[in-house]
Amino acid sequence: MQTKGGVTQGGESAFASSEYDGRIGRARELLSKAGIDVMIVTSPENIFYLTGQQTPGYYTFQALVLPVEGDPVFVIRQLEYFNFIANTFISDAEIYQDGDDPVGFLVDLIQKRGYAARRVAIDKRGWFLPVAVYETLREKLGTIHDGARLIEQLRAVKSPAEVEKIARAASYVDLGMRAGQAAVRVGASENDLVAAMMGSAIAAGSEYMGMEPLVSAGPRTGVPHGTWRRRRIEADEPVFLEMAACHDRYHAALMRSAWVGAVPAEAVEMEKACQEALQAALDAIRPGATCEAPHLACQKVIDRAGYTDNFRKRTGYSIGISFAPDWGEGAILSLYTGVTTQLQPGMTFHIPPALRIYGRFTVGVSETVVVTETGCRVLGTIPRPLQRIAA
Repeated sequence: MQTKGGVTQGGESAFASSEYDGRIGRARELLSKAGIDVMIVTSPENIFYLTGQQTPGYYTFQALVLPVEGDPVFVIRQLEYFNFIANTFISDAEIYQDGDDPVGFLVDLIQKRGYAARRVAIDKRGWFLPVAVYETLREKLGTIHDGARLIEQLRAVKSPAEVEKIARAASYVDLGMRAGQAAVRVGASENDLVAAMMGSAIAAGSEYMGMEPLVSAGPRTGVPHGTWRRRRIEADEPVFLEMAACHDRYHAALMRSAWVGAVPAEAVEMEKACQEALQAALDAIRPGATCEAPHLACQKVIDRAGYTDNFRKRTGYSIGISFAPDWGEGAILSLYTGVTTQLQPGMTFHIPPALRIYGRFTVGVSETVVVTETGCRVLGTIPRPLQRIAA
């Protein structure tokens, strides 16, 4: 392998170079069908999918310039260059310094390579495309076409190698969740639970994940997306545990509920509805079914149990490559009403039905699954029922 400055090209890549060659080839086919000559890719997830580049430094400007014909070129900050070398097999990089205007640098590159007169597109819906960047590109280059969701189409169905990485991440989640469940007791703090969960998942092999664990106790569980804030568990209180883990940027996630002491009858019934709703969603997953089918099956159980007002969200979302601020790929596919995309083998989802009474408690359960030829495969191994702890 080629080395630059002592760093081996692609030495830390998640896949072999042939995998990226195939992905770029398929991306070019989509660009050509869409009438696009050059694609500017700024989303860190799409960049990773196409090249293997990964860095927590994506808060600074980076872009893959992908022509339908010709070699791709990467625009990158000087500090990130050797990270880029380690993670990718791309030989052509244009490096800007901290004193440079990176967008102007990109415009100069496009003009210098003769792309300005061609149909240039950008992934408009990426996390990290500020309005100012887009407006500057449009001002300097004229019309910028919409390349949103083109690369995402390729990411929706995972290859066997990708599924294997998600399954590895799920094994880390299992260990983290078991550690969190074991730490649930009167007097333990939310921080104690998260420390146990994260410590075990990271020790098992997890890298940094796209979003922090969602862990809370007592009435705080009744607030969606609550995170740990040092609160200590008291007797007769709920505990909410949700976390993800990551292997080579591929994520899996899991949600479980616990209760210390006496469980109110209302919570028992709501937790039962969550269990049944999850199973109904799983049973509805099969190739050829639409993405709304698992949601409708889940919603039917919720409605029958009388909790319609407590469940006004999608049933699940695609999961795979992620960087902060999310561990999911919900912008690619949702399991929700009106989403008529057909399920295909290799699609992966996190399915987290949860019910809550705001300010009092939340109960929920989830699984990360992969669509198979006959249905779906659950990647986790943690028992689903509400964990009951003696006070």
